[in-house]
Amino acid sequence: MTKKRRNGGRNKHGRGHVRRVRCESSAMLVPKDKAIKRFIVRNIVDASAIRDLQDACAIENYALPKIYRKVYYSISAAIHSKIVRVRSVKNRRIREPPKRPGFRK
Repeated sequence: MTKKRRNGGRNKHGRGHVRRVRCESSAMLVPKDKAIKRFIVRNIVDASAIRDLQDACAIENYALPKIYRKVYYSISAAIHSKIVRVRSVKNRRIREPPKRPGFRK
């Protein structure tokens, strides 16, 4: 039988079992190596209140703390919420991440 992906959609190579994580949007249990992983960095305070806090702050140039969160999605939920896209057979072999707009490196 033909194979769609050389890794079977997983990153398990040699491990028999991988623990499961909860999908952020569907709450489905997904193997950790198969889940789509994203790292979200957000300000604790929303944009409208940042200026008020900076005006009221006693410390000059105080950097507001951020929320760092690793999020897992199942394949179906990630496709549905447009976090990842379905790629053609030819483009599935491209392993480098797509170009990010506004990101200089």
